Amino acid sequence: MSEKIALIGAGAMGGAIGTRLLETGNILHVFDLDADRVAELVSKGGIAAKSAAEASKDVDFVITSLNASRIVEMAAFGDGGIVEGAQPGTVIIDMSSIEPGATRDFASRAAEHGLAWVDSPLSGGAPKAQIGELTLMAGGAARDVERAHVALKYVAANYTHMGPSGAGQTTKLINQVLCGLGFLAVAEATQLALDAGVDAEKIPQALKGGRADSALLQEYLPRFATRDYRRTGRIDNMVKDLNAVNDLARQTGTSMPMTALCAEIHRMLTAAGLGGEDQAAVMEFFNGAKEEVEK
Repeated sequence: MSEKIALIGAGAMGGAIGTRLLETGNILHVFDLDADRVAELVSKGGIAAKSAAEASKDVDFVITSLNASRIVEMAAFGDGGIVEGAQPGTVIIDMSSIEPGATRDFASRAAEHGLAWVDSPLSGGAPKAQIGELTLMAGGAARDVERAHVALKYVAANYTHMGPSGAGQTTKLINQVLCGLGFLAVAEATQLALDAGVDAEKIPQALKGGRADSALLQEYLPRFATRDYRRTGRIDNMVKDLNAVNDLARQTGTSMPMTALCAEIHRMLTAAGLGGEDQAAVMEFFNGAKEEVEK
């Protein structure tokens, strides 16, 4: 059975989600400020909308995939926003990575319009979205989270209800702590291997199944070793998330010295002009390479 879904935000991540939803037979209404992104999904069977409000009419689910809280707020509550078009009972599923506090505010405001709000940020990136194997961490009322799974089952292999509104976003920040620190650890280890004359590309196989093994090790160590910076994510997005982690840590009184250092290194890379590059470009912090980062 196909679902009627609106997608607000058709960038790299939203585009992958939209593609997967179309490939699995769903009806998809699409809005993005970038007409080319919309056209790409229309070429795959999507239906173009002129506004978020128009996209949100006559659908059961509205998925947002945007880059910051202020953008989510404009898309949902601004002129021509979701709340102007969505019918009462519609489930808004925010797959963006934003602050937990903002999420709780948006959920409360959506409820005033008779709309459900589920925060469901993701891990796995566009490659996992394209094959329906995202990891999703959801926040919201249990009934709404269960309803949201009707749409999200097409893109996710792991879907966990973490608690009330904001709990999904908090879990995503925890994910980013582990990923941010993990990227730096793998990059640092790669540089040591290269400097010591070890065949770094053999390390993932050598350590497979051991305590040091991880998805980051298997995917990124070969990329670090060969300076493969093909873009699947962005360093400046990690900066955004780690800044949010540090804000949350201050609110909770949690000491996070390693995360603070990790955030600072990512900010240094951004200041050096690498913010728009893939996360693999953190290798530049360690190898001191002078060559231009591959675009």
